Amino acid sequence: MTSKNLGRATLAALPFMLALLTDLVVHLTVQDRLPARLAVHFDAAGSANGYMGVTAHLLSTATSLVVLGALWSYTSVNGKLYGRAHRWFIGGGFAVAAFLGYLLIAVLSVNVDAPENGPADGFPLWHIALALGVAALAGALGLLAARLVPAVDDPRDRDPASRERIALADGEVAGWARGIGAWWAPVAVLVLLAAGVVVGLAQNWFIGAPLLLLALVTATFCRPHVTVDGRGLTVSGLLPRPRVRVSLERMEGADSRRVNALAEYGGWGYRVRPERSGVITRSGEAIVVSLTSGREFAVTVDDSATGAALLNTLLDRQRTGR
Repeated sequence: MTSKNLGRATLAALPFMLALLTDLVVHLTVQDRLPARLAVHFDAAGSANGYMGVTAHLLSTATSLVVLGALWSYTSVNGKLYGRAHRWFIGGGFAVAAFLGYLLIAVLSVNVDAPENGPADGFPLWHIALALGVAALAGALGLLAARLVPAVDDPRDRDPASRERIALADGEVAGWARGIGAWWAPVAVLVLLAAGVVVGLAQNWFIGAPLLLLALVTATFCRPHVTVDGRGLTVSGLLPRPRVRVSLERMEGADSRRVNALAEYGGWGYRVRPERSGVITRSGEAIVVSLTSGREFAVTVDDSATGAALLNTLLDRQRTGR
């Protein structure tokens, strides 16, 4: 691991480790005043309705904070988060750690000198509001702290002249199209159809009908198509609508690169993430378009290098008026 990645990983894990350390200190301070069975779950009125042994609670606390810290640390290095997305991710980690850490300590505090059946006053709900306030402050601190580590190298920061082009003669017209294999789409259609029928027959069709409609919409995207032409980049299904179109006027340039569906987009389908969106059917090569807004749009498709090169050629033509 490089020194830059080590700094990012350490900063991402830091709030969770601080929350764990604080909780351990509080636990050691009050352990002699805790009942053998802690009240750890409360209903909407604040009354205890779930219990756990002291040792089990300590192990649960340590495990949850360590696992979250490890996940945040791993994602900060391998999640391909650039610029503001990385800073917001770090800030979010500080907020989550502060919120969870405060509530864990609050649970210990209400159990101090409490009887076996739980604290007489229950769990005051103002702790929730205070935990949110602490999380907001910690999140702001995390945003500032994220500026202290080196920024993640952004593959989108390329010299426009270095992007691939396709040689076209003056007046020559070209287009490019490819189908996208989406293995999960037929499965999703069958699941939605089955769920719609079962819900409709067992409950009522007012609930089942939307599931059937969603299944039909998904079915039109069982074999999406990607088209590059003078209008820009278009992703469509079997029907004219719905579709996604990115016009040339909105583009800065296009690249072909590999994307990770889970790490970069959080899953499959039409995805919207900080600073990026896309139609993601798998991990692998994709056309990645840099937009004038500073965001990027991606679509996973084979032969993405050809599609991206043609987009850059069409952009050059538009800019020069040829």
